[in-house]
Amino acid sequence: MSADTIAPAIELKGISKAFGPVQANKDISIRVMPGTIHGIIGENGAGKSTLMSILYGFYKADKGEIFISGTKTEIPDSQAAIRAGIGMVFQHFKLVENFTVLENVVLGAEDGPLLKPSLAKARKQLVALSEEYELNVDPDALIEDIGVGMQQRVEILKALYRKADILILDEPTGVLTPSEADHLFRILRGLKDEGKTIILITHKLREIMDVTDTVSVMRRGEMTATVKTSETSPPQLAELMVGRKVLLEVDKTAAKPGANVLEVTDLKVTDAMGVQRLKGINLTVRAGEVLGIAGVAGNGQSQLLEVLGGMCTGTGSILVNGEPIDLSGKNSDARTRRKRGIAHVPEDRQREGLIMDFYAWENVAFGYQDDPAYSKGLLMDNAALRADTEAKIERFDVRPANPWLNAKNFSGGNQQKIVVAREIERNPDLLLIGQPTRGVDIGAIEFIHKQIIALRDAGKAILLVSVELDEIMSLSDRIAVMFDGQIMGERDPSTTNEKELGLLMAGVTETGAAA
Repeated sequence: MSADTIAPAIELKGISKAFGPVQANKDISIRVMPGTIHGIIGENGAGKSTLMSILYGFYKADKGEIFISGTKTEIPDSQAAIRAGIGMVFQHFKLVENFTVLENVVLGAEDGPLLKPSLAKARKQLVALSEEYELNVDPDALIEDIGVGMQQRVEILKALYRKADILILDEPTGVLTPSEADHLFRILRGLKDEGKTIILITHKLREIMDVTDTVSVMRRGEMTATVKTSETSPPQLAELMVGRKVLLEVDKTAAKPGANVLEVTDLKVTDAMGVQRLKGINLTVRAGEVLGIAGVAGNGQSQLLEVLGGMCTGTGSILVNGEPIDLSGKNSDARTRRKRGIAHVPEDRQREGLIMDFYAWENVAFGYQDDPAYSKGLLMDNAALRADTEAKIERFDVRPANPWLNAKNFSGGNQQKIVVAREIERNPDLLLIGQPTRGVDIGAIEFIHKQIIALRDAGKAILLVSVELDEIMSLSDRIAVMFDGQIMGERDPSTTNEKELGLLMAGVTETGAAA
């Protein structure tokens, strides 16, 4: 049978979906061939997730048709999608944390009212699937005790257990380390070799080029192109996504560092469980430079940002512009840190950077509500605050440009722009910024990177934490690598490479021994 006569695993024809006045999908048609990895890319808010939510039965299209293996198929809900052989792995996992892997896989797919037979049957299938696809998951492990990379494998196992032939993965590497992402792609290639069809939603062009066979590009709710991956390039895809040429490399001149703004000596942090998370950190950040902190997530970077930002206590010494900061929490907290010229873009924008049910204009004042510019006597000057928000929305290209929209109704990239705008425009002496472009599309990444470099060039000190090595190497003037709560070493980004940094991230020192 020729390729022309093989029915697509999935074919969408003329799919449209609107949410009130917002047209999320506009007459979209796409064909995904069986046994392939098909990438879908686009900016935040381009309509990718809406389209896949229609395919998985979370939303019902206003018009259009869905064909599965050549047969027109109605998908009113996710159960219908599962019956049609479709599985979806969401960016934010749908797992019960105090259940085991086995219990999570069986949940919602039990064979009858008695759980024991279902678990016994599932255990055998789970072990077989785990071995067949090299997922290496312990069925008896509690979800709360395993890392995010392993949790993602559990989500894949859930779909395979339900006999999915078509797998949709939404931004699957957003929470993974580089090594976990590499392992995921080996799994996806194995699934493809077994005849599975995979749709990969991502904004990372390197991933598209590495793992997909075909890529479709969406922009503002429309499908703008579908090309063979081997016949395109990252610059071409970026231009198709954004509608203009995009600078993929950070454009910056050499740093001109000045005096020390931040000096950290023997900083230690112990968490509520009595576990020491920082074990004597020593570092400096000078005016007019970016110090990048590289490391696998969970090695103390979060605690470093939190103690510097006044969100937790510690011991040791922190000087900002030569003046000490209290680490006990008695005389200094996040508010007093801001008054000392420290701005903080936290790693988790939704939990720590925004109040999701508040309007955009309210979030712009978050943490700075006592600013005289926002005050009218004893009351907030809401009109002034809304005007300030409208100006920030315009400068930072936040979409939709609506200050009355709740934070939860913006895409992840636009939520990030709101936080970055709020913190950078305070003109801080020291900017703490964690995972600045996590879950952010290529156009917004370019914009946020430009803002960071502009702040550096204005003579400000920047402490950058990111699990993206490309980002660390592109933005940083110096790189410090963390492992197990310690600084393993410092490197010059112009003379190091990902292999050397990766060894330090794994705790391997210059002598070749693990720390």
